[in-house]
Amino acid sequence: MITLERTHSDNEDFIELIKHLDAYLKVQDGEDHDFYAQYNKVDAIRWVLVAYSNGVAAGCGAIKPYNEQTIELKRMFVHPDHRGKGIAQTMLQHLEQWAAEEGFTTCVLETGVKQVEAIRLYTKAGYELMDNYGQYAGLATSVCMKKALK
Repeated sequence: MITLERTHSDNEDFIELIKHLDAYLKVQDGEDHDFYAQYNKVDAIRWVLVAYSNGVAAGCGAIKPYNEQTIELKRMFVHPDHRGKGIAQTMLQHLEQWAAEEGFTTCVLETGVKQVEAIRLYTKAGYELMDNYGQYAGLATSVCMKKALK
């Protein structure tokens, strides 16, 4: 059974999952890891979601304001032991709903070109490619996507 908990960035389960995510990304990103890591700080994120599978922390994600109408999706991760159960899709839908409840109309995100599973998830969920924004502008290793929220 999958349950979701709305929480904040000092949640112990979120912090533990982020350690796994950062270790994974360090391998995936290679020499670009330090550049991306500077934009993935979580100390001030107030909208965090942790997914539990039968009571075990299995995945996480977060949203933070990008501007008045746009929310940015951050720190999406499902632990390898819990993949293939639809957790990422469930979390993504819930984060989008939460963002809409907070009054945001658009969601943007950045992922790496090597994160093919993530790109597939976001495309399946209705996200479309967009020009790289902010600190990711001009980076060939970044993929930026957006979606209008309901």
